[in-house]
Amino acid sequence: MAGDGESDVQMLELKSIIGFNGKVFAGLKVHPDRQHIIYPLGNVVIIEDIQTKKQRYLNGHTNDVSCLAISKSGKYIASGQVTHMGFKADLIIWNYETNGIYCRLSLHKVKVQSLAFSPNDLYLLSLGGQDDGSVVIWDVKAKQSICGSQAALKSAGMTYCVAYSNSNDNIFVTGGNRTLRVWELDRGNRKIRPTDCTMGQLKRVVTSIEVSEKDEFFYCGTTSGDVLKVSVEKQLFRHYGPAKNKYSKGITALALVKTDEMLVGAGDGTVALIKGDTFKKVKSVKIGDAGAITSIALRGNGHQFFVGTENAQTYRFNFAEFTYNLISTCHSDPVNDIVFPFGSSDLFATCSENDIRVWHGSKEMLRISVPNITCHAIDFMRDGRSIISAWNDGKIRAFLPESGRLHYCIEDAHNKGVTAIAATSDCKRIVSGGGEGQVRVWMVGSKSQKMVDAMKEHKGSVSCIKVHKNDTECISASTDGTCIIWDLIRFVRNQVIFANTLFKCVFYHPGGMQLITSGTDRKIAYWGCIDGAQIREVEGSKSGSINGMDIASDGKYFVTGSKDRLIKVWDYKEAEVTHVGIGHSGFINRLKICPNQKIIVSVSDDGAILCWDYPF
Repeated sequence: MAGDGESDVQMLELKSIIGFNGKVFAGLKVHPDRQHIIYPLGNVVIIEDIQTKKQRYLNGHTNDVSCLAISKSGKYIASGQVTHMGFKADLIIWNYETNGIYCRLSLHKVKVQSLAFSPNDLYLLSLGGQDDGSVVIWDVKAKQSICGSQAALKSAGMTYCVAYSNSNDNIFVTGGNRTLRVWELDRGNRKIRPTDCTMGQLKRVVTSIEVSEKDEFFYCGTTSGDVLKVSVEKQLFRHYGPAKNKYSKGITALALVKTDEMLVGAGDGTVALIKGDTFKKVKSVKIGDAGAITSIALRGNGHQFFVGTENAQTYRFNFAEFTYNLISTCHSDPVNDIVFPFGSSDLFATCSENDIRVWHGSKEMLRISVPNITCHAIDFMRDGRSIISAWNDGKIRAFLPESGRLHYCIEDAHNKGVTAIAATSDCKRIVSGGGEGQVRVWMVGSKSQKMVDAMKEHKGSVSCIKVHKNDTECISASTDGTCIIWDLIRFVRNQVIFANTLFKCVFYHPGGMQLITSGTDRKIAYWGCIDGAQIREVEGSKSGSINGMDIASDGKYFVTGSKDRLIKVWDYKEAEVTHVGIGHSGFINRLKICPNQKIIVSVSDDGAILCWDYPF
């Protein structure tokens, strides 16, 4: 960073997070106080008030959270993470009241697969992932491990899930690929002793386990789409079902209700209520576009329950009527771009793989889906009549912002995908950049769209395009280490900037006489527009390329976001950091200051959208 400006750096205030990692199985939980839901996003665990939507954040993991558990009393939350190959993965026990770390425990290699607390909060049970394969009992009070063992026989496959008894602190169950075991803890001898369940000819891969209230039986959801019922005391397999019409794509979530009925979530988005030894279906509903149901969390006794899905959507179900409503949604893939409409700070749009979404605060107002194609960049036309977007299939698509209907589509705009896009302020022209390095200018109307000119100088893909406020020139940044200022009247090169970097973003200063660039060399550089000469250069990040940048409309401050997961607010004249924002768990791709300079919105690789208070 520039000079010694880091010594008096202040922290940015995080306003809200939009996001949910639906790929974590049983990752959505309801706290025993019935007022809060708890869920992971990247390396953060979020506690959200169901009524007020107010959020608290548990920060402490160094990589993505892979599993969650809440103690029966609600005093503790446990979360495990994944880490790099060859390293140990931490699991953290949090104090719910203080939001602080109660203890950090580390034994498992690479990944913590599943967690469960004993009924009286005495022990925490943890299961390692594929590279570890061990099950460990931890003493919560002493903050240390008691004993551990391999979770399955060498002839069996991987163990996926664990469940504790509801009344006995010494009995728990593990299940996985051709393995189902009931374990007993011998605290005096510091040993855990497994008993394999007798399954007969049945071969199943168990993905979820629930123990009945009186500890008589436990129920297992399988990838075959049926439920197993097994005796805890005798470790004997009793029933399985349904015999016909099994659940498509397997059972991915289970929850037992007090009425001796069971809620089942399937891989095809089905949520069903089943009962009896035959597991007969009582009620069933299929949620479209949700992906697999990965979590079912009961609120209290289950009069209401929450469902989390693979596509990062959360639903609230009414148990009696079996109806549902969507309470939150987000991108489940990396978010590539964020943009505000001209002069409006209430709405913004984001783009990702398969879709573009328009948001009002944290509420999704519109979703435009284009399946199996990635949107690299978006922009609003100045008059607000269309959203223009750049896609990796080489097409430029324009959508109507109210309905999301396709307004027009420019076929074969670029032959290696469209990677950058910008519109002129008169709304008559679009400037686009492609993976092959060409910059093309299009004359657009609702009836016709034609190419005016193609400018071929870049050797690498175009990563960013910005049009000057007078519409007579634009600048394109490329991964070939050049930024070129183009004349939009004569369609020739005015000026070129060379640097030993892969340029990621470029901006005109609102005054129009200076440029600011950043890229993979972690440097932020100021340049003169007329002669292309470098004015100054400062280090923008200690590690990782700077992927996103935006300048405030008054030109006094600018913000950067990089692969080091930090957001930095800079004083433009001094080139010094004034504020830093810590909150992202994925690489930051883009960020924007809203037109009225009240909030900063940043987007990242883990599908998260974070809103920060603008500090000035």
